[in-house]
Amino acid sequence: MAQYFHIHPHNPQRRLIRRAVEIICQGGVVVYPTDSSYALGCHIGDTEAMERIRVIRQLDDKHNFTLVCRDLSEVASYAKVSDAAYRLLKANTPGPYTFILPATREVPRRLQHPKRKTIGLRIPDNIITEALLAELGEPLMSVTLILPGEDIPLSDPAEIRAQLEHRVDLIIDGGHCGLEPTTVIDMENDQPHVTRAGKGSAFSFAAPD
Repeated sequence: MAQYFHIHPHNPQRRLIRRAVEIICQGGVVVYPTDSSYALGCHIGDTEAMERIRVIRQLDDKHNFTLVCRDLSEVASYAKVSDAAYRLLKANTPGPYTFILPATREVPRRLQHPKRKTIGLRIPDNIITEALLAELGEPLMSVTLILPGEDIPLSDPAEIRAQLEHRVDLIIDGGHCGLEPTTVIDMENDQPHVTRAGKGSAFSFAAPD
């Protein structure tokens, strides 16, 4: 049965953050809040935890996980970021966006798009997520918490607990955090293209008239 932590959304309890990171590092699957919706996360490269998330979401092996990062310097370790891309990321992060960028050699092949060698990365604007990533010291592998057959993410921690307490190792209750997934921006060719409209405004990425 999953552990259940009430973590303050503006002043996260340090001992609970430390314990959450211990669970992640021990191979746990966690539910945590972001600036767009709740998400499922696990330790980077943990194939067993990844498979558990795939089963929960009923995802095939072609679905790519997102690396949730602390800041732009961490993004640069996993993606090739041109000057133009850097300026766009700097202007729009932290925030509810996922950026598709060319992957570096640091990214395990199983995390890349199988044909394009790209990786999805994001920097959320959420204090609990920021605290987790600072304590962890590396990105989280993550997917939005949308259950099979549903169109929107789960947002009520009590409902999440009722549905998933026997399938994950930790549920972090950080209060309501939204119902929209991120806006996805494909920047593989240095020309931003919105491939999914979500919570983040797409205005900054619109092509000029």
